[in-house]
Amino acid sequence: MPDTFEALSTNHQLRAINDALSDGDFVLVQAKLRSLAPCDVALLLESSHSRIRTEIWQLIEPELYSDVLEELSEDVRNGIIRNMLPEKLADALEEMDTDDLVETLSSLPEAISQDLLASMDEQDRLRAQQGLSYGEETAGFIMNTDAITLRPEISVEVFLRYLRLKGQIPENTDTFYVVDREDKLIGGVALTKLVTAAADTKVDTLIKSSEAIPVNMPDNEVASLFERYDWLSAPVVDENNRLVGRITIDDVVDIIREDAEHSMMSMAGLDDEEDTFAPVVKSTQRRTIWLGVNLFTALMAAAVSDLFEAALSQLAVLAILNTIVPSMGGAAGNQTLTLVIRGMALGHVSANNARWLITKELAIGFLNGIIWSILIASVIALWKQDLMLGAVIAFAMLINMIAAGLAGATLPMIMKKLNIDPALAGSVILTTITDVVGIFAFLGTASWLLL
Repeated sequence: MPDTFEALSTNHQLRAINDALSDGDFVLVQAKLRSLAPCDVALLLESSHSRIRTEIWQLIEPELYSDVLEELSEDVRNGIIRNMLPEKLADALEEMDTDDLVETLSSLPEAISQDLLASMDEQDRLRAQQGLSYGEETAGFIMNTDAITLRPEISVEVFLRYLRLKGQIPENTDTFYVVDREDKLIGGVALTKLVTAAADTKVDTLIKSSEAIPVNMPDNEVASLFERYDWLSAPVVDENNRLVGRITIDDVVDIIREDAEHSMMSMAGLDDEEDTFAPVVKSTQRRTIWLGVNLFTALMAAAVSDLFEAALSQLAVLAILNTIVPSMGGAAGNQTLTLVIRGMALGHVSANNARWLITKELAIGFLNGIIWSILIASVIALWKQDLMLGAVIAFAMLINMIAAGLAGATLPMIMKKLNIDPALAGSVILTTITDVVGIFAFLGTASWLLL
């Protein structure tokens, strides 16, 4: 696959900066860093070895610290923060948007985050503490508190004069929110309406009902609402309908990207924030537990095979064919598992349709089992000149395909009820089930009919 423009650009910049660092030309490095957007500087840092990373960071202008830190992955950001002077770190954090500030503080050790909070001015400390008071992966945790509000009784001219005096509006502002004197949300007024309305128009004539997001709504549900209604921003309210912040489309893009990375990395038992260039010992520690779980599940499958040691020793052909049934079951089960996890993430799967979905996947497993059982029976009968052996593997294939469909459909639902991430552990458990059922069905049936 050809390299993307981003990859080529990053490689070129990284090579140029590495060459300049090797030559001791720090002025050139600083010039190159100044020419890059904060997101590109962050990408360069994430693409560098930890030693080079430290050298690059020391050459970044302090006023850019907050913008670059916002763009970094958690592992890389925390590594850089550990080497920053407390006063410079505090200055950088105070410049951050609320959602990035809250995320950064929550990822740090408790003692460090408390020290940083204590060093902030009262306004920044309060906005950080408000975000930290909400659970992670909720609307309150990812919202910004920079929403500009207005009263319904004022005129458009008065509000526009206020904006001119203020001199700026928050990024990604497409709507201003109208609140009463208790800060309870009344609705929203589109920016386009305000700039095109007559100066003496009252705001209350421009109000449009604005669907609010509860502060404790899970962030994946927030993303689903943005996708469904094509929102650019949305207000966030507490249990009393008081406006506490807003979520914008850039926050939602981050949620979608993080969820996708989490799902992909979880399949291999990895942390989605893991630094690609983390130290060897640290990376080894993170991966060892997952490998241990996989070893345990493999031993379970081996233990089932051991129950039929006599059959395997008498019929060597069973050992040759023993991997076919578990492999097919695992592939079929993972198809179902992936479909159900995706459906749950999108809100398509619920208690209302779970029974129908399970029945459907059982039927698919049965039909696929029939199709592939007939095919494998024919292949084995012709290959080994043994009709009974073909019948045995066909029966085992049918049983395992049905079991795979059932396990793939029900495991994510059960794990969600137990507050276990199905994307993280579902595949391992499913593979164990299909391996055990497949081996037991094949060797058990063979022991009964062929010996």
